[in-house]
Amino acid sequence: MAVYTEVAEGDLSAFLARYDVGRLLSYKGIAEGVENSNFLVRTEGGTFILTLYEKRVDRNDLPFFIGLLKHLAARGLSCPLPVKPVEGATLGELAGRPGALFTFLEGMWTRRPTADHCRDVGRALADLHAKAAEFELTRANALSVDGWRPLFDGCGAGADEVSDGLRAEIAAELAFLEAHWPSDLPRGVIHADLFPDNVFFLSGELSGLIDFYFACNDILAYDLAICLCAWCFEHDGAFNITKGRAMIEGYDAVRPLSEAELAALPILARGASLRFLLTRLYDWIHIPATSFVTKKDPREYLRKNRFHRGVASVADYGFERRGGAA
Repeated sequence: MAVYTEVAEGDLSAFLARYDVGRLLSYKGIAEGVENSNFLVRTEGGTFILTLYEKRVDRNDLPFFIGLLKHLAARGLSCPLPVKPVEGATLGELAGRPGALFTFLEGMWTRRPTADHCRDVGRALADLHAKAAEFELTRANALSVDGWRPLFDGCGAGADEVSDGLRAEIAAELAFLEAHWPSDLPRGVIHADLFPDNVFFLSGELSGLIDFYFACNDILAYDLAICLCAWCFEHDGAFNITKGRAMIEGYDAVRPLSEAELAALPILARGASLRFLLTRLYDWIHIPATSFVTKKDPREYLRKNRFHRGVASVADYGFERRGGAA
């Protein structure tokens, strides 16, 4: 559920008057997403996405998000572009929330990713990293390694109610990652949430990337590790090595990975899986059962974390440099 704030038709029409998009024809809420309220808006001038930024999004971060989308779109990355008002700033106010209007991307996300999808996503992720390299604004990743312990502490004894012994298992993994997290790998702007529902395909081709509201500055290869977790496991929990190989090869073809990045990928994947385990666990414990928010099962990422703990090298993800092992 991603409509936390209802919008009256008259208020929306008044908001749209800031733009040269014509008269409002229709609008409806969009169910996907968890952070903001999103609406599909049709006007005489076309189809747009309206985003209202909810309380979990820091208003101080909005210039980073909007500026990043403008920067990437100007360099040819297919992503939502903020629509420029006739007068005034990009951000407006609607229903008591800051809001902005964005261009509409054609396409749909895939519920059954193939190796070809994974290769395309790897290439698109590397392209994003390259195109964002000169973006001047920065935003710290509040959900990187330094942010995991406060999440863990906030879960308390509730972890063991989800799975017996889970609290001790997470404590050991967290301590390991805090002690071994790499500090000297290439950094830059990352998407940090490039799950299948944030990538659109049209007629078999990748048509765009959306939902940049976790974007931040962090280790570039960590973004690839997040994608390995999100795209390369089957519904039964098994890692698909063909998809993993395709994902890494796609990325490496656009932005060649250093030997240090490849060596660190297993530990980065352990961290990525722990990050989503912890955020899902925190929400599982703290979001009331009566809430409209659909809670995601944290045990999915517990299984993924256990898999990554057993990975000896990037070769276990199927990747090898041509002419020899990575």
